[in-house]
Amino acid sequence: MALVPSHCPSCGKQFKDHTSVTRHMSQPRSGCNSWLDNLIQLNSILPPSTEHDPMVVDDINDPQVDASSYDFWSQGEDLDSEGGTRDEDSEVKATDYFLEPPLAFEEGYTFLSLFDADENSIYRKTNLYYPFSGRREWRLAAWLLRSGLSMEKINSFLALEMIDDLPLSFHSAKELRGRAESLPSGPRWKSQVIQTLHPTKSPAVLYWWDPLECITTIFNHPLFHNCLDYMSRKEYSTTQRHSRIYTEWMTGDHAWEMQSALPRGATLLGTILSSDKTCITALSGDCVAHPLLISLANIYMTTRLKSSSNAFLLTALLLVTKFVHKNKRMRGVLQDRLVHNCLNIVLEPLKLAARNGVMMSDPMGRSRYCFTMLASYIADTPEAMMLACVGGKTSPVTIAMYKQFGDPFQHEPRTRAKTLEQLKIVRSRACPDDLEAFFREAQKFRLNGVDEPFWWDWLLAEPSRFFTPESLHHIHKEFWDHDAQWIILAVGKSEIDFRFSIIQPTTGYRHFHTGISKLKQVTGRCHRDVQRSIIAVSADAAPPGVVVAVRALMHFRYLVQSPSIDDRDLTRITAALDEFHANKHAIIAAGVRQGKGGKVIDNWHIPKLELMQSIVPSIRNSGVIAQWSADVTEHAHITEVKDPARSSNNNNYDPQICRYLDRADKCNRFDLATSLLDHSEDTGVVGEEFVEEDDKIDYYTDVIPTELPSPTRRPGQPRPITDYFSIAKILQQKEVGSVPVPLHSFVVGRTALHLAYDPSIKNTTVNEVAIMFGLPDLRPAIADFLYREATYGSHIHSIGGPRRAAHDAELPFDKVQVWFKVRLQETEFHDPHII
Repeated sequence: MALVPSHCPSCGKQFKDHTSVTRHMSQPRSGCNSWLDNLIQLNSILPPSTEHDPMVVDDINDPQVDASSYDFWSQGEDLDSEGGTRDEDSEVKATDYFLEPPLAFEEGYTFLSLFDADENSIYRKTNLYYPFSGRREWRLAAWLLRSGLSMEKINSFLALEMIDDLPLSFHSAKELRGRAESLPSGPRWKSQVIQTLHPTKSPAVLYWWDPLECITTIFNHPLFHNCLDYMSRKEYSTTQRHSRIYTEWMTGDHAWEMQSALPRGATLLGTILSSDKTCITALSGDCVAHPLLISLANIYMTTRLKSSSNAFLLTALLLVTKFVHKNKRMRGVLQDRLVHNCLNIVLEPLKLAARNGVMMSDPMGRSRYCFTMLASYIADTPEAMMLACVGGKTSPVTIAMYKQFGDPFQHEPRTRAKTLEQLKIVRSRACPDDLEAFFREAQKFRLNGVDEPFWWDWLLAEPSRFFTPESLHHIHKEFWDHDAQWIILAVGKSEIDFRFSIIQPTTGYRHFHTGISKLKQVTGRCHRDVQRSIIAVSADAAPPGVVVAVRALMHFRYLVQSPSIDDRDLTRITAALDEFHANKHAIIAAGVRQGKGGKVIDNWHIPKLELMQSIVPSIRNSGVIAQWSADVTEHAHITEVKDPARSSNNNNYDPQICRYLDRADKCNRFDLATSLLDHSEDTGVVGEEFVEEDDKIDYYTDVIPTELPSPTRRPGQPRPITDYFSIAKILQQKEVGSVPVPLHSFVVGRTALHLAYDPSIKNTTVNEVAIMFGLPDLRPAIADFLYREATYGSHIHSIGGPRRAAHDAELPFDKVQVWFKVRLQETEFHDPHII
């Protein structure tokens, strides 16, 4: 029997039979393997139609059916088809989940049930906003409490004649703060005087929140209900499982191994810690805080890395106490010991939960048996060395010392067992109370003199793993401190400044109109902006070997920042680092590796260069390093420490910071709970006080389709989130005459554009616009565009190139409308499904 030829319903390619078509559409590298999923997604988006059913496969090739009427991709909605950074076969094709999934029980509690359990909940049955008279008074009170105004200024505000006429239930700052103190609370601050063997200049008082209560609060938070990852798994880019994919912490080997060590049905919670000293006084004074932040690795990194998510909580203010000792170095050792002692006290509940487990409730009110393991400790290099108990010029994650920092391979990991064994030997030779003798013996093993690391009794805590590479300091700061300085010296300061100054300014990126050689206090954002251009700017002015070496590091730098990395990417990352090491001699040969005073350095004693060797193993163990960036924790220092300190009286900062944060936490909880409970408030519609004129959907209310998604606002966040992709998608399917045309919301590739309904200039000529905006070639540019549009139709065609039309070219119109503002909305660069 002869085989009947068949066609692929996606690409139209002919095959000998249906089996061949099926095999073709199942290939991981085939662009047709997602056809059915796309069709299902399309069916869920398009409005019901009685004319045809897009789910009927046989209708696809029917010449009577207008395929463009439901062609999902013809309107630029194929977000993977343009501008993508990953191949199709790098998407997840197979996943192996841990065999024994975590169990959830129904006896838990929710955020709102805790809110209702407050002692004042009986009064909220009649007045939801008790102890305030109503919603409007609470809004005013919340603004005053969060404004940072002093009590004197709040009293001045309340004494204004206009405000005094309002029927407020409070009339002074003291009354207002008293009402705030009666709001439902979360974790409560604790304090403890720390006894030290050596005298200090001021009492050592430790302030902290119970970290287990902080983890419980984060884990139970209702805004994270669809952002938590419970399952450890292994993802692959092919069904044959040849190439592993690493994204979230749960996709790494470390989470899998930890889950294997837990009882059946237990839930693994990855604890993230971060600490760094930060200055809390501006311009004068030497007041320094040492905040300890905490979060959960189970929260998806796209949510956790957003500062607005408030996924990091301040759990302790570590002591920064000045010791009285004649030896400056010993004062540093005493400070390091004090930090580890504070961490031991603060983190003890998490260590107990890691050994014995604890019952916690997730955002849905389901109870889970949880174990709090240490997933990551985000810290810069000096902080990591202090926490790893190693001395200066020593790697915190390997046994490498400074003379080995430039080696083109990774050294043996510094394991917990190795460090504890070395400390045991040191204790046998010197008593920890004999500070100088103990320090001398510790130096022989390149340790810093700390006798009891905070992580020594934390189950499965391995320093070589939980000190994860951190992109802000280890990647971007390394670039500015070394790579950029090599290029500046190789090209010349005046020349590199001139080249950067003449680069065409680009919206959204910093333009260095005076160059880069004299920049001071450079931020991480500035590092990224310089990285975009420095190779192209210096390509023909620096020695070729220097450019090759720096370009290899730049390639390495961009590859490791991807939010999804597979085994092939790891090979490329390793190759890029190997390329640098193969060409780094050119940097020393050119004399551009210099120290202070312009002295040429002929070695590679760079700690961050050695840490780069640990990035690939860290990705395999803990997922991509982008999720461990200190950008969000550095921002948290502002909101959790610096802002509260500035609202104090500049004396005895720590207790005032605690009171400020306690009051802010109560306000945030109350605001979230009332937003969820107040059914009279339409959370899909934002009040006028939060929306600018051009933020609104500008279509007349009588022609807005009822199925258009309304702007959504998360409780406690003022600005709405309008999904212009969905709006444009729905409007394109409406019948002619049902909505204003031309459409003012449309999608091109990964970008959605939205124009206000009324233009800024409603009627003007092309020539007037050209004069107004200084565009002498506007008319020929429009003529060229219309010609190419008529020639190529809806296919992609170039925009640039020489003007072919004459300056007096004829256009089919002469009057145009002009918009001064256009709202753009883009998807995530690496994940097209996230706006």
